[in-house]
Amino acid sequence: MQRLKITTSTIRKNSSAKMLKTIGLIALSAFFVFAIADDSTSENPIVEAPIGKIRGSILTSRLGRKIYSFRSVRYAEPPVGQQRFQVAVPAKDWSETYDATEEGPACSTLSKTPISEDCLRLNVYTTKLPSKNAKGGHFKGRPVLVFFHPGGFYIFSGQYRFFGPEYIMDQDIVLVTLNYRLGTLGFISTGDSLAPGNLGLKDQVVALRWIQRNIAAFGGDPNSVTIGGYSVGSIAVLLHMLSPMSKGLFHRAIAMSGSHISLEPLPTEQKHLAKKQAELLDCPTDTTGSMLICLKSKRIEQFTETMPQFFEWYGDPILIWSAVVEPEIQGVERFLTAQPVDLIREGKMHEVPLIIGITEGEFGGVVTGIERLVKAGNTSIFDALNTRWNTIAPISFMYERDTPRSKHISQELRQFYFGNQSISQETYDGISHIYADSVIIFPVHRAAQLIASNSKLPVYFYKFSYKGHFSFATWNDTTPYGPPVHHDDLQYLFYMSAIFPYFNASDPEIQMVERYTAMWTNFIQTGEPIPNNDKMFSDVKWERFTKENDKYLNIDLHPTMKQGIFSERMALWEHLFPLPPPSHSINYQKSQ
Repeated sequence: MQRLKITTSTIRKNSSAKMLKTIGLIALSAFFVFAIADDSTSENPIVEAPIGKIRGSILTSRLGRKIYSFRSVRYAEPPVGQQRFQVAVPAKDWSETYDATEEGPACSTLSKTPISEDCLRLNVYTTKLPSKNAKGGHFKGRPVLVFFHPGGFYIFSGQYRFFGPEYIMDQDIVLVTLNYRLGTLGFISTGDSLAPGNLGLKDQVVALRWIQRNIAAFGGDPNSVTIGGYSVGSIAVLLHMLSPMSKGLFHRAIAMSGSHISLEPLPTEQKHLAKKQAELLDCPTDTTGSMLICLKSKRIEQFTETMPQFFEWYGDPILIWSAVVEPEIQGVERFLTAQPVDLIREGKMHEVPLIIGITEGEFGGVVTGIERLVKAGNTSIFDALNTRWNTIAPISFMYERDTPRSKHISQELRQFYFGNQSISQETYDGISHIYADSVIIFPVHRAAQLIASNSKLPVYFYKFSYKGHFSFATWNDTTPYGPPVHHDDLQYLFYMSAIFPYFNASDPEIQMVERYTAMWTNFIQTGEPIPNNDKMFSDVKWERFTKENDKYLNIDLHPTMKQGIFSERMALWEHLFPLPPPSHSINYQKSQ
């Protein structure tokens, strides 16, 4: 969801530095599936999956392992024409060998990359294919990580350039990254049978079902699947833990820097966004039917071109489209049947081991974008914050607007984070903390508390504090902003060639690459992120998080257990946004 312009130093492998600007169950059809090509010699490996033959290519991991790469594999039929705004249809089996040697298109996104509606593709990376010579015909599959990309539901993709496997595939897992529909095309919701919502999340379900059917062909174990995600990808992970559509499709979860429990309840529809999109594309809004017919006639590029016009103040609100609590429609699967808080409290959660956490700075890096404006001679942002705080704060920090309660909340927040000072360059700490707390830290902390209080299985909380040389938020395009911000920790799991350099053995960041990938893959393999007496982690024991102990792992080169995540700041948000009693009924219709 990061929305600031960033630059990096020279990239040392396969691509030059680029500037990125962001404004925020099916059973296996057979017991054993074998790769056709011998995994030790083939440079264009071919696997034979239940869906058909798939040809891949070869990449090389950081430590020299051969990675069998299968990119842009279709998991759903193209959602085009009359299938636009419809639930994705699983890909049909194919008879010819599918070419998965090159990157495919992204879905409609603000990223500067080739896009197409025929974007429901996934990438599979593995370092060991099933052998035809396996003893007795048996092959033990490896645990699988399915990763949902971040980007506010309007940017990024699961493509290689953002999530290269070179680091994490030095571990013994199978990695799957994927695209899902974004923006209006993925999250239009009119609250009725014509567009009930959550299409992008239902795309993910189709992908998870594809993985259950086909992953054994790539050396993966369909009975050991971890879903992981970052930012809105993390929101998706936590929602899958509540969705009846996702039951049985995964066995562990990693939720990084994003929560399905925000300051306000999820809406039951987002008709105001659908109408706004229609108006931007000169479509009628008198009825849902006429509006959708017109929107189906528009080019995909028109949706991308109009995305920035959904922001109301600079790049805020960070989140525009969201999941919705769907209406009950006969014959239609509902991804989300009730509010997340209620589902968790009522025990309607798929209980799995969970890692959940934050970076130390999160959206605090927004101040580097403000500083660029100031250095260019534009201080109007400070003038606006000082004179229109009660109007801007609910937009930026995403809570109810234009009510007495909203005004009260805005004033309390201003006093806590800025005291009696005018907002200026002197209050950058206050600006960074309020953005970080409202958008990420408080919602994630609340989600962890609720899940831990209602699950018998472990919840592990972390705060990522390691500061390397590269960041999504920099001062003067070279020096990283203070603590690590939103997305920064991803560079130690994946080679993000579009943004960050490739780390070589001599780079100090390699120590964090080794620790972070080991920690996550330990969990993917066993459900325990740090084994007992592991010297790599200085013998630290990652204790389970509970609401009462508030313990978390501070992740640095030498991780340590700590207690109390920004306790004073979290107490303020708990006071301003208390959870209703379990029996309390709320009108969840989102007011606009």
